[in-house]
Amino acid sequence: MDNGKAVEERMDAAQVQALIRAEHGDPFAFLGPHQQGDRILVRTWQPGALEVELLNGQGDSLGFMQEQVPGLFIGQLPERQPYRLRINWSGGSQETEDPYAFGPQLGELDIHLFAEGNHRQLGRCFGAQPWQVDGVSGVRFVVWAPNARRVSVVGNFNSWDGRRHPMRLHPAAGVWEIFIPRLAAGEVYKYEILGADGLLPLKADPLALMTEHPPATGSVVAPPLAFDWRDEQWLSQRRERQGRDQPLSIYEVHAGSWRHTDSGEPLDWIQLAEQLIPYVQDMGFTHIELLPVMEHPFGGSWGYQPLSQFAPSARYGTPEQFAAFVDACHRAGIGVILDWVPAHFPGDAHGLGMFDGTALYEYAHPFEGWHPDWDTHIYNLGRTEVHGFMIASALHWLREYHIDGLRVDAVASMLYRDYSRKSGEWIPNRHGGRENLEAIDFLRHLNDVVAEEVPGALVIAEESTAWPGVSHPTREGGLGFSGKWNMGWMHDTLKYISEDPLHRRHHHQQITFGLLYAFTEHFILPISHDEVVHGKGSLLGKMPGDRWQQFANLRLYLSFMWSHPGKKLLFMGCEFGQWREWGHDRQLDWYLLQYEEHGGVQSLLRDLNRAYREQPALHQRDDREDGFQWLIGDDSTNSVYAWLRRGEQGQMLLVVHNFTPVVRHGYRVGVPEAGPWQVLLNSDAERYCGSGAGSCGELHTQPQQSHGQPQSLELDLPPLGTLILMPARGP
Repeated sequence: MDNGKAVEERMDAAQVQALIRAEHGDPFAFLGPHQQGDRILVRTWQPGALEVELLNGQGDSLGFMQEQVPGLFIGQLPERQPYRLRINWSGGSQETEDPYAFGPQLGELDIHLFAEGNHRQLGRCFGAQPWQVDGVSGVRFVVWAPNARRVSVVGNFNSWDGRRHPMRLHPAAGVWEIFIPRLAAGEVYKYEILGADGLLPLKADPLALMTEHPPATGSVVAPPLAFDWRDEQWLSQRRERQGRDQPLSIYEVHAGSWRHTDSGEPLDWIQLAEQLIPYVQDMGFTHIELLPVMEHPFGGSWGYQPLSQFAPSARYGTPEQFAAFVDACHRAGIGVILDWVPAHFPGDAHGLGMFDGTALYEYAHPFEGWHPDWDTHIYNLGRTEVHGFMIASALHWLREYHIDGLRVDAVASMLYRDYSRKSGEWIPNRHGGRENLEAIDFLRHLNDVVAEEVPGALVIAEESTAWPGVSHPTREGGLGFSGKWNMGWMHDTLKYISEDPLHRRHHHQQITFGLLYAFTEHFILPISHDEVVHGKGSLLGKMPGDRWQQFANLRLYLSFMWSHPGKKLLFMGCEFGQWREWGHDRQLDWYLLQYEEHGGVQSLLRDLNRAYREQPALHQRDDREDGFQWLIGDDSTNSVYAWLRRGEQGQMLLVVHNFTPVVRHGYRVGVPEAGPWQVLLNSDAERYCGSGAGSCGELHTQPQQSHGQPQSLELDLPPLGTLILMPARGP
């Protein structure tokens, strides 16, 4: 008996020392209530407390607890029963239930699903969840840190003292959890993690649903998202609205720089709902695409270096306000797409890098785990927990916030192990190849899961290489995306339009080449933020010639883009001809709209969007060869192009572009249908601040064959202009 007691005392002493050193890996085995013989012994570890009083569940005193060593208080219960602790500190008194009196709060199914990478509701399970146990309200914290020796929750509620709330480990999954009574939404917290090599910098919660406003980096306990959604009609129609035969015209927006308040501050979600939504409606765009709104420490990354994959940035308001913005968009008939970044994350000390002292979310080897272009960590998507974490993030935005689509950033960097790496600086896959097999598996799984769980939602790839089948079904060997940005089209056409018109005859194929592969994928034509930063100048600034020619070229280019097969995406400011390159810390130059040329570009874009939505020939078959027919693709001498666009029910439009600043009178173009044709749009019209040259009104065909067609029209082609015509059929 004496030897047994001595062993027990030595074990207790060792545990006390582990608590003092803040190295106890299993605090629930020692703290809280424990049966010892015929008594219930209660231990509580309260470093810095003056005294601790033990109370029963009704708040009646059971006596003061004995301080065995400084900070460790011991008391007894007559029987197992609910109890509280009244803790007296130098600055006041605190009454609370004992966190170590509660059993495990995380279910075995949750642990199992997380470990196998299939927990699709992580945002409602992990992180900080307001919780109630046996009528006691508090917050449950759950975090993955399998290689940590100890994990504690810290915040103002415990003076950021990691000794106060060490967590319980579920060793099979490497998950830590604790229920802290009497905490509530709004608390700022982080995790203090003891790794194999010592204490790490305080870590933000990877599953935080709210964060502090940057530059502060704390996580915030979020209340359950209790928003009264009123977008049922939109959601019921979304699958049809976002079908491949429907118009998709996207206005790409950086929320912090679209417009500022009178005091120079970015608009919040409430103000954006009041101002951005009516503007987008008026301009005729079908969707808003937001640069990443997931919380990110560095504003200069524009959101592309996020650390909180489940939390909307506090820069623009609360989660409820973001939900209200999305709801308002839907009720106005506008879809919302978010840019989402599963490729990489920044190395900020409070973030995911070396989260538990080891390469947890990232690859360990720098040839795999460090991105040379962006100085960021690369997600190890071959690890089941990380794979599941990112799948859950995608679903979180689509389900919790009713988002209509995700644009997946930097897909090319995910697909290739040698992306932007020199020879000898990358590690081949298991077959010796350059493909990143685990990232490919992730992308296919992502698209299959989204299609199954959020039918009708879009997942769009920013993919800049010739990887085959990006937007083909996974069952056919594709990656399964809804659409793909056509980066080749963007590069070729911007290069062409920037040439002096005198030299364009030598670059004619830069316009025609894109139509050789235009129907191999479900393409989106992107003029995005990337084309108007980093010294590239504005879209208007790329246009050659004098002021008149620059505006005419811009109107021509936008007309060319909107009449070309493929969905549309345009970055904010391009729609009215912003002169300056985009800057993320200032608003767009809205004052330019007082000048007629800028207002003219805006009016044209508004009319292009209207025609694109209303004319089936411009959107119904824009990913199919039978929706497009070349008429003139070889007139390099005059830099003229002409084609037909066709809809499902025989609708037809004639599109003619003149990329020179010369009016071409009597230019003959063959058409398949005799009779009157109506000019639907002339990009050089006076209402767009053009010269007013070129055909307008109604024209009649002549029975003269041309371009393989039985009839033809004689057109006056406007200088640096586009004509769009339609048969003037009777009812």
